Amino acid sequence: MASKPPKGDPVQDAPKVAEPKRSAAGLTAIGHSLRMAHQQMGVKRTALTLLSVNQKNGFDCPGCAWPDPEHRHTAEFCENGAKAVAEEATLRRVTPEFFAEHTVADLAGRSGYWLGQQGRLTHPVYLPEGGDRYEPVTWERAFDIVAEEIGALGSPDEAVFYTSGRTSNEAAFLYQLFARELGTNNLPDCSNMCHESSGSALSETIGVGKGSVLLEDLHRSDLIIVAGQNPGTNHPRMLSALEKAKANGARIISVNPLPEAGLERFKNPQTPKGLTTGAALTDLFLQIRLGGDQALFRILNKLILDTPGAVDEDFVRDHTHGYEDFAEAARAADWDATLTATGLTREDIEECLRMVLASKRVIVCWAMGLTQHKHSVPMIREIVNFLLLRGNIGRPGAGVCPVRGHSNVQGDRTMGIFERPAPEFLDALEKEFGFAPPREHGYDVVRAIRALRDGRAKVFFAMGGNFVSASPDTEVTEAAMRRARLTVHVSTKLNRSHAVTGARALILPTLGRTERDLQGGGEQFVTVEDSMGMVHASRGRLEPASGQLLSEPAIVCRLARRVLGSGSKVPWEEFEKDYATIRDRIARVIPGFEDFNARVANPSGFTLPHAPRDERRFPTATGKANFTAAPVEYPELPKGRLLLQTLRSHDQYNTTIYGLDDRYRGITNGRRVVLVNPEDARELRLADGSYVDLVGEWKDGVERRAPGFRVVHYPTAPGCAAAYYPETNVLVPLDATANTSNTPASKSVVVRLEQSTTD
Repeated sequence: MASKPPKGDPVQDAPKVAEPKRSAAGLTAIGHSLRMAHQQMGVKRTALTLLSVNQKNGFDCPGCAWPDPEHRHTAEFCENGAKAVAEEATLRRVTPEFFAEHTVADLAGRSGYWLGQQGRLTHPVYLPEGGDRYEPVTWERAFDIVAEEIGALGSPDEAVFYTSGRTSNEAAFLYQLFARELGTNNLPDCSNMCHESSGSALSETIGVGKGSVLLEDLHRSDLIIVAGQNPGTNHPRMLSALEKAKANGARIISVNPLPEAGLERFKNPQTPKGLTTGAALTDLFLQIRLGGDQALFRILNKLILDTPGAVDEDFVRDHTHGYEDFAEAARAADWDATLTATGLTREDIEECLRMVLASKRVIVCWAMGLTQHKHSVPMIREIVNFLLLRGNIGRPGAGVCPVRGHSNVQGDRTMGIFERPAPEFLDALEKEFGFAPPREHGYDVVRAIRALRDGRAKVFFAMGGNFVSASPDTEVTEAAMRRARLTVHVSTKLNRSHAVTGARALILPTLGRTERDLQGGGEQFVTVEDSMGMVHASRGRLEPASGQLLSEPAIVCRLARRVLGSGSKVPWEEFEKDYATIRDRIARVIPGFEDFNARVANPSGFTLPHAPRDERRFPTATGKANFTAAPVEYPELPKGRLLLQTLRSHDQYNTTIYGLDDRYRGITNGRRVVLVNPEDARELRLADGSYVDLVGEWKDGVERRAPGFRVVHYPTAPGCAAAYYPETNVLVPLDATANTSNTPASKSVVVRLEQSTTD
């Protein structure tokens, strides 16, 4: 039997601390996976559900976007995938009676953990203006309310349509189609807060804003550099690929401010060795200072240029542009400045160089540790420079590998969820559907918050996600949301965004990935795109949590019919009945999806084209891969201050909190901890176990404070600290964003630590 949800919030004022682990997964991970699954689903449902995860005839894990291998294990999931599935397939329910018992103010005072543990939403609910709690509402009335508020707007651009990464390709295509037929490009998404910097840098340099490698390339690589990423928690199935690469002779360099257990040693629970000793992964650990990665790759590029025969001159001549300006900038790199920026030793960097020069096929993987700085875009461009120098794009076993964090965040962007759509995409929409889409760029996440704050946006509609908790500058974001006329959330479970509302609010419950989707045309499936551009089907197997749930495509179709009326040129009713008709239109609008329905019938799915990878063709403005020559930047730290990065615990996926432990870092029963280098702590007179307030410092002079954090002496890079989000998002200024991408700079927050008044 599944256990009941907690009645009260657990006390988190005394987290326990032990030594960090030196390996990941193994028998312990199996035990944790099964325990959490049994708590949420019971024994029988656990077996039925987990055996369908990531299978060719099953459903795509609602967790990360790591690709599936051609040959699947019976258990093709990781610990955090099992947690994600258990949370969605839970037997716990949030009914209208729950909302009758809890005011919105009560919900706002609860932790995200408590809210998520209550279970699946079962009915649409409505918070009327002036009301203090949600009440049941029919679907028809819910769509009427949205139509009323949108109809009262002075312009379609006063509405914002946000998308989470779990939205399917079919739902995402319909959602952007609805917004654009309405007349706005206000389509912010979670990518704005994570890999927007990657897309910006890669589009400019190689012509495609996605990674250039497939799973097989990792297996063939000679050298894999993992920078600013913690796959042991955030993408655990990646560890299997790294283990296979090592077995094939690859070497691995980890570049990170924190040692991470998963990159030290992987105990693969699918193998006998993995259940005992496991496999060591990292050959060289570069414990870099936060934000120093651009300087590291710049000095490596200088050293490659200075090494006779190291540059692939044929590739550079035939396939690149801007080499001379880049080479001049790289040769000017200074060792003293590099060592200051990176915190590394010259010996470590030279050892890294030796490994690079000994490798013919090199892949660089990265995640949020690189994308959430002010200078993230030039940082990633410098990685591209590094790979171009030796011809490591467009050959097997080599390339760029930004690892996406949510299961269809890349697919949503492919489907047109983007506030700055390409003219060619809008032309194709107009040709296919017969209406003129708006051409003016819309709001990304940061600009949407500003618009809500300033009264320029009045309706906020979210297709999934937990916008309030995911966004920066928590107090500013929450105040902005409360200025809206209407906030709407399409959700499977409760989260904090449901308790931070506009004057009116709706929660619309939807099917999860695990559930059967029956429409007028019979049982449906949806599709997703993984982090490496593979598209495949996802078919839920469980009965829906409630007969009142609608699928995301059905919600969009019914909403569009009600808001746009009979004048719409789009066959919304046909799309709702049969998702194959949606895919037929996608095939005619989006390159790479030709013959979509036939190709996705292949159980393994299909690979989207990628010109740099497939043809060594670079669809940039110059027609070649572009070297760039930006000045090297890194965060400067005033005396007595630390540079804070926000990160996840192991019991967490994005803003979803599964539990209160961070097993690999030795933290249990609490989340309000700050990891501080012991030498820094001694200089600041911070004892292990003392309590501090984290106070952000930024040029606007506004005090941003996160109170009551337990100090943990931890082997971070000197000068650097770390703490979990969303608790520390309050410290990230709304206007502190990456140049070009406008991504919040959550990995380089200057803080001072003050003795806590709650000590």
